[in-house]
Amino acid sequence: MATIYENLRADIITAMKARDSATALILRTTDAAVQRSSLDQGKPIDDALVTTVLRKAIKNLNDAKVEFAKGGRTDLVAANEAEAKLLEKYLPAGLDAAKIDALIAEAIAATGATSKKDMGKVIGALKQKPEAPLIDFGAVSKLVQAKLP
Repeated sequence: MATIYENLRADIITAMKARDSATALILRTTDAAVQRSSLDQGKPIDDALVTTVLRKAIKNLNDAKVEFAKGGRTDLVAANEAEAKLLEKYLPAGLDAAKIDALIAEAIAATGATSKKDMGKVIGALKQKPEAPLIDFGAVSKLVQAKLP
């Protein structure tokens, strides 16, 4: 089974052969971000690194989309939506809500968290789980806040 990065590289070649310059540009930019992140961290390129880079890119696109919408730039909103949709296909399927709730409850129990002040401990415990690359910590932090008094 090919890794996420191998699929990304293969799709770059496919887009270039099809002369789809828009898709090729997006994928090549993402490839460069993955390589730059690998060099900066001194880590080899693996699925966890690629997933992290993709999540960050999608988050940045969504944040920019909100700002473009405020400014009335519908053309840029549409472009960001298309780019985010293209990159999302490389992300592994996330965990379902029941599994995330179970992981949060387990982390709260393991850390002995009793208030929102202990939220950092809970998130830290979640990041140590084997399922961590599949967790969207932006969404999970809101769930943890809701569960802690």
